[in-house]
Amino acid sequence: MRGWWQDLTDLALPTECGGCGSPPAVLCARCRTSLERAEPRRVRPVPEPPGLPAVYAAAPYAREVRALLLAHKERGALALTGALGAALAGAVRAGLGPEPGRAGAEPDGGPVILVPVPSARWAVRRRGHDPVRRMALVAAGRLRRTGTPARVAAVLRQRRPVVDQAGLDARRRRENLAGALEVRAGGARLLAGGRVVLVDDLITTGASLAEAARAVRASAGTRCEADRAVYRAATREGREERRIGPRSRTRSQEGKSVHGALEKEPVNITGEAVRAAVIAAPRDSFE
Repeated sequence: MRGWWQDLTDLALPTECGGCGSPPAVLCARCRTSLERAEPRRVRPVPEPPGLPAVYAAAPYAREVRALLLAHKERGALALTGALGAALAGAVRAGLGPEPGRAGAEPDGGPVILVPVPSARWAVRRRGHDPVRRMALVAAGRLRRTGTPARVAAVLRQRRPVVDQAGLDARRRRENLAGALEVRAGGARLLAGGRVVLVDDLITTGASLAEAARAVRASAGTRCEADRAVYRAATREGREERRIGPRSRTRSQEGKSVHGALEKEPVNITGEAVRAAVIAAPRDSFE
């Protein structure tokens, strides 16, 4: 019984830092600084998948930050949720500003709606929790306390099984996720009138966020230019999903796919585009 209780306590209140392993704090001052003093910036994976929204990340995915995310996600260090959620809130806040090169500020519009990118059901069962949803709830609370109306809408779900993304290159990740997500029945109404921000813990190739954005746009009755071009090509071929474009095309035109028909009744989403925010991204993807 004593051993069982110690294991349970370690999950909720770890006795060493999740970032560097130093005792006795859950999050030591140095690792906390890696999160809190990072300046969220726009990130772009290379190659950038079609349909990827503007993504802002709080910190590079390296050293302490990488260890913190893994401890929270894979080892159930739930005491780290607060610090990670605060870092995610900073990335969301940075992404709500005007896009580079655009004159003027983004209108306030409706509330900020954080939409977590869903994990596979088997992954949630194995971990015993949904790490991205936990961090999104903390981030929404942080935003509200600083005067930004925000809420979490976990409206995305997997419509078909996907394989583990680990070990897959950018092309295979896109193929693995193509058409895999959809907005739950009635979920589009929860997004109406809001500024939608997709949230995840990490971006690598951008395939997950691009697919999540496609599903949200479909539920709202809108498509980006990449979606429209692919939809037309796939309709001619008579298939639900088909990659188009020769290898000689530009990076932004590669890997285009269509993932099903749109809902007939459009739902208004405030702002020009879906946005995205993550805690970490590869160092070389930061602008």
